[in-house]
Amino acid sequence: MLQKELLEDEARYCSFGDTVHYIDPPKIFERCEGSYLYDHEGNRFLDLQMWYSAVNFGYANPRLNRALQRQLERLPQVASQYLHAEKIELAKRLCQHNQDKFGLDGRVHFNVGGSQSIEDSLKLVRNASGGKSLVFAFEGGYHGRTLGASAITSSYRYRRRYGHFDRAQFIEFPYHFRGPKGLSKEEYGEQCVAKFERLFESEYNGVWDPKAGQCEYAAFFVEPIQGTGGYVIPPPNFFTGLKRVLDKYGILLVVDEIQMGFFRTGKLWSIEHFGVKPDVVVFGKALTNGLNPLAGIWAREALINPTVFPPGSTHSTFASNPLGTAVGLETMKMLQEEDYESMVMAKGKYFLDALRELQRRHRVIGDVDGLGLALRAEICQEDGYTPNKTLLDRMVDIGMEADLTVDGKKYGLVLDVGGYHKNTITLAPALTISYEEIDLAVKLLDQVITRALRG
Repeated sequence: MLQKELLEDEARYCSFGDTVHYIDPPKIFERCEGSYLYDHEGNRFLDLQMWYSAVNFGYANPRLNRALQRQLERLPQVASQYLHAEKIELAKRLCQHNQDKFGLDGRVHFNVGGSQSIEDSLKLVRNASGGKSLVFAFEGGYHGRTLGASAITSSYRYRRRYGHFDRAQFIEFPYHFRGPKGLSKEEYGEQCVAKFERLFESEYNGVWDPKAGQCEYAAFFVEPIQGTGGYVIPPPNFFTGLKRVLDKYGILLVVDEIQMGFFRTGKLWSIEHFGVKPDVVVFGKALTNGLNPLAGIWAREALINPTVFPPGSTHSTFASNPLGTAVGLETMKMLQEEDYESMVMAKGKYFLDALRELQRRHRVIGDVDGLGLALRAEICQEDGYTPNKTLLDRMVDIGMEADLTVDGKKYGLVLDVGGYHKNTITLAPALTISYEEIDLAVKLLDQVITRALRG
């Protein structure tokens, strides 16, 4: 079918509610491999967002594709009230990792997607707290678009049409580039912790009953590195201060690793960089490299053991399906066999250094930061600070035209837009990206910025 006809049918028959078209007309891709997507004309696009970090290990990864094929030929489906080895082995590996890193026993509960696993974590928190429905979350945080997940996501636009749920109380995240001037990153982190702790000074601050010794809020949901919020990286001391307050007042720490998990930041979980122990970890996306919608939660034994969270507490027909768990198990084996930590940190430093050099050449890049291969570049006005969403939108359009040229070859460039003001490039390249492809990415970014500035 011709591309024109497909787009006409999409406009007529597809709900627009399940997608967002960043360009007009939207691009239809035909195939993918490694760090590249290809359209029907054979144009090659270097992808620097990899399906919002779901494809950490490259498109059409041969090892993971083979694992899916083997499972498809042997046991492709089975009802979730029955068992299969891959589910048990995958859960064991995830639990053993957390035992090793945090010194905590726990269990894994699977579901089909990140938002659904956030919902499961909300149920777990309510159950553990005796029915408390209120939680803290961060300004700039994103946890999904189901009713419960959108209630703890700071953007009102995801809730506006659907009435009110038990909305989170949103707390300031230490976004240093747009924070108070005159403070170091560490000082700003300490200030944010102090502002949060002030809520517990008096019963009249609204969250703490000193006579009962109880907080009205059951948990704090955090992204250690903000994802949709623009890959905002907090000070290294921030979470230790926050966890001290949470422990003091009996509040659970629920860590959303859906976008930053599976070595995006050079660790299996990004929270490992910050020296604190989570009560719950929510994961998804890259567990199956985008081949199957599988996600889940890990929780401490006291929160999730069968005496307190019995069979059927929350359930989905396709949770822990054998195709997903087989690929997830192969992903965990691959991660344990290769030194992804050293590789990702080295590539991330190389890419970040190149972005800082690009920043020196373009005053419109107001902020550059990164941890592992989670990188950000904030696009601004010439003052290097005022958000410039219009310029970034123009850059996205130029990248999708597929007429950028490097060494006589034509390329397109896939960029993701994020941030509080939708002016931030959130860079999540494949962890398998080569150094040559990083060099190519920076050259393409240079061209895109130059063209966009010319209008």
